[in-house]
Amino acid sequence: MLSFVEDSHIEKLKENLAYGFSGISMEMEDIYFIHKNGSHLPIHLKTLPVVVEGSVTEIHLIVRDLSVHHDNHKKFLFLSYHDPLTGLYNRRALRENFEIGIHLEKLAFIHLGLDRFKLINDSIGKIGGDEMLKRIGERLKSICPENSQLYRNGGDEFIILLRKTTNEHTEKLAEKLLREFDKPFYYKHQEYFISVSIGISMYPKDGDTLGNLSHKSEQALSYVKDHGRGHFRFYEKEMDAIYLNEMVMESYLRRAIELNELKVYYQPQIDLRTGQISSFEALLRWNNKKFGFISPGQFIPIAEKSGIIHNIGEWVLDNVCRQLKEWQDKRYRKARIAVNISPKELKMEDFSKKVKQKIDAYGISPSLLEVEITENALANMEDTIQTLNNLKNIGVSISIDDFGTGYSSLSYLKRYPIDTIKIDRSFIQDIESDEKNKAIATTIINLAHNLGMDVIAEGVEKDLQASILLNANCQKAQGYLYSRAVSIDEINEKYFSKRT
Repeated sequence: MLSFVEDSHIEKLKENLAYGFSGISMEMEDIYFIHKNGSHLPIHLKTLPVVVEGSVTEIHLIVRDLSVHHDNHKKFLFLSYHDPLTGLYNRRALRENFEIGIHLEKLAFIHLGLDRFKLINDSIGKIGGDEMLKRIGERLKSICPENSQLYRNGGDEFIILLRKTTNEHTEKLAEKLLREFDKPFYYKHQEYFISVSIGISMYPKDGDTLGNLSHKSEQALSYVKDHGRGHFRFYEKEMDAIYLNEMVMESYLRRAIELNELKVYYQPQIDLRTGQISSFEALLRWNNKKFGFISPGQFIPIAEKSGIIHNIGEWVLDNVCRQLKEWQDKRYRKARIAVNISPKELKMEDFSKKVKQKIDAYGISPSLLEVEITENALANMEDTIQTLNNLKNIGVSISIDDFGTGYSSLSYLKRYPIDTIKIDRSFIQDIESDEKNKAIATTIINLAHNLGMDVIAEGVEKDLQASILLNANCQKAQGYLYSRAVSIDEINEKYFSKRT
């Protein structure tokens, strides 16, 4: 019997047998028997003494093979610390490994985010995307040096802990990572190029806990993604203000409608031939109790990234339709209002339906409402052309804002139902002295007219600019020469004091 047991367990087994001969049942776990092939089997052993008339006549040994249990335990332990898809360490392993020797060395926390990986999933499917992640994990493993550990952070993000390093060595590794991602990945004989953005924080300079270093590397990664992608940045203290203010601002923005902090202002659009106002552009303004007046250029991107833009956009549309209804009921002269629509709103399947519901609810003429979109919203024709055609069928006018600064193809001018082109202010600025700006503006006006579209020039500030535009047959203009965007009370007082 003892010959089957590992030497380290013999004394313990003898002790248990002695208890058995004294009439006491005992159990042993984590004891190993030696198989005839030399392998060691984990077993559970129980001694059962047989007592007859007060004396132990024999002992039964119950032996249970725990090999399957131990194998399952090993698998469970592996899965507890490894990502099941790539086999890399997971976040649990990161938390535990981080503390080992952390106070004895300088460490780099390198946060990698794959750029636009959703396009890969959309292109080759979730299964194909998973296969691509495996290939990416293998490539990263081949790049990481011996003094590093590689983790999958979930989704399309990976983390490298680089120990006993310097800023210079960390920078060299980041550059190597970027170079390796210049090479294609292959799936089903098709090559795919995937870029990566990298944010880096350093221990102990940027923090002494996993939470601090992770947060600051995320801030650096977000900064890279917001500034062109495909490069790396070390965390800098200035990034705190950027992202703290953005988070706080988003919190306030979510309650802006409820707290009555949003207002719709209106900027007149002048008919250059008659000098009369025939339309307005609705412009959103936010006066927050903490930040004061905030530029739309600052809060609109936050609204779009957070999804708040849908609620805000609906609120603005409702306000504009209500205003048109008020003018209609008071029999003021007819004037169209243009509403800026975010590309995210335009992608909503039911957007045109919501617009029609507002028009019907207020009983206004659809021709008095204009939907104003940017060129970039037209980049994906499949997402937008049906919505714009539906709006056109309702009777709503459609205009392109900031023309000449966004999506470069002119094919959409023919394929989309566009009524009006708005020349971006950058081409109007110095039009009286810059021949190139003058030539661009004139070309846009001629192009629009040849396609049967009207033209509005933005940012007109001087009489000479207006005169040049009139001579080029531009129909309308807006800008500080005529009026800044003002409140509805001022609009009513200045432009609708007399009924028609």
